[in-house]
Amino acid sequence: MAAINFKTLNDDDVNEFFNSFDTVLTDCDGVLWIDMRPMKNATQVISTFLELGKRVFYVTNNSTKSREEFVEKCKTLNFEATKDNILCTANLSACYLQDLGFNKKVYIIGSKAIAKELTEVGISHTGVGPDSIIENVPYRAFKKDPEVGAVIVGFDEHFNYPKMVKAASYLNDPNVHFIGTNTDERFPAANNVIIPGTGSLVRCIESCAERKAVIMGKPESYIADLLKKKYNVNPKRTLMIGDRHNTDILLGTRCGFKTLLVLTGVSKLHHITKWKRSKCPEEKEYIPDYYINTIGDLLPYLEKFKCKTITPST
Repeated sequence: MAAINFKTLNDDDVNEFFNSFDTVLTDCDGVLWIDMRPMKNATQVISTFLELGKRVFYVTNNSTKSREEFVEKCKTLNFEATKDNILCTANLSACYLQDLGFNKKVYIIGSKAIAKELTEVGISHTGVGPDSIIENVPYRAFKKDPEVGAVIVGFDEHFNYPKMVKAASYLNDPNVHFIGTNTDERFPAANNVIIPGTGSLVRCIESCAERKAVIMGKPESYIADLLKKKYNVNPKRTLMIGDRHNTDILLGTRCGFKTLLVLTGVSKLHHITKWKRSKCPEEKEYIPDYYINTIGDLLPYLEKFKCKTITPST
């Protein structure tokens, strides 16, 4: 379906849209907030969805926070959240190994958040934090921990050559599980600085390990599988809201969700125009069902819909 500007829809179309889903999946960074600054009216939009009886899940590829830390951030920014409606890749990685009945140790390239989520499900781990280069010590002197049965690669500001050596060495055993939290390539920052994303680190380890990682985050299907299995979510009655075409929107397209692109993050209106003209089948999958400038622009439509839907008690 070609992208439809939400502002061009009439009242009947808007009502039909809000009646068409029971579950809302929303990305966080670039949609609900940027750093510690919430988008205008974003908190009211989420509150109104909840008032209308919609289930809301915060779905993020960010692996640097645990569910508990995301709940604290949501509370600080006045978003209603519990651990049960946070889907972050640190937790998804732990859930994946738990589903496998994994009982060994994990070598982590990543944050303390991954370690916290693994600890919560009783899985031991190693590797978090700096791994200094020791001069005059050959890398071939590294001795593998025989208890390590999985490698997880997430966002890691301490990423370096020793970590590559260890990850690739563990992964030389085909029985060792290889997990990547997500494949986001990079993030823009102030002053035209580019922050390499987790995808850059995952591809680096895939290259030296000569193996492909199992990816937890969007657009891969593990999130959708978990939502269906654990929360009984119906894909046909689900809306995915996001700002990035190759994670948020692609997840929705592949999994049969309705998709709404907000233009406050990575993907812009000129990208939609390009994808509509493209002859590449994959780029067609980036086209959202709807787009809107900011998530806060949903508020007047939601308020109108709420007035028609919720009858005041007498």
